[in-house]
Amino acid sequence: MVPVSSAFLLMSPCKKATHPCPCGFFGDLKRECRCSAVQVQRYRQRISGPLLDRIDIHLEVPAVPFKDLTGTHSGEPSSAIRERVLAARNLQQDRFAKSPAVRCNARMTSKLLKAHCVIDDDSRELLRMAMHELNLSARAHDRILKVARTIADLEAAPAITATHLSEAIQYRTLDRNLWA
Repeated sequence: MVPVSSAFLLMSPCKKATHPCPCGFFGDLKRECRCSAVQVQRYRQRISGPLLDRIDIHLEVPAVPFKDLTGTHSGEPSSAIRERVLAARNLQQDRFAKSPAVRCNARMTSKLLKAHCVIDDDSRELLRMAMHELNLSARAHDRILKVARTIADLEAAPAITATHLSEAIQYRTLDRNLWA
């Protein structure tokens, strides 16, 4: 996992974001946090564990260095990413064609989760260890599987692999590191 940095965001379904402390610089390598330990703790307690549990993906977004903002190197074009996302959405729509209330992985019921998020023994052990070590809830378990299924869909992979599962678990660890 990437070290904590100045711009830490938790994106909820309503696209809200938060910082790791009131001043926003806790863990920043370049700027000093002005908050006391009590202020940081009080600030973090505003977000309850059950609320964090309902957020699928927790990401840290570090400040982008100036040289990266002004550099000429371009990453993957948006059009390629868009095509991959549309293909994954089409896979999901086909997968849930017989379930009219479900159109994407995030809406899978327990029954659909068991049918479409089958993992092998090694992946099951990885998930078991993550659940134990990170003290994750049953809700987090289901969300990890749904996110892993989506990651696999973005790669057009027919099955969830340990790599997909590891990435999905990584997206759940931030709340345990900062809010535990």
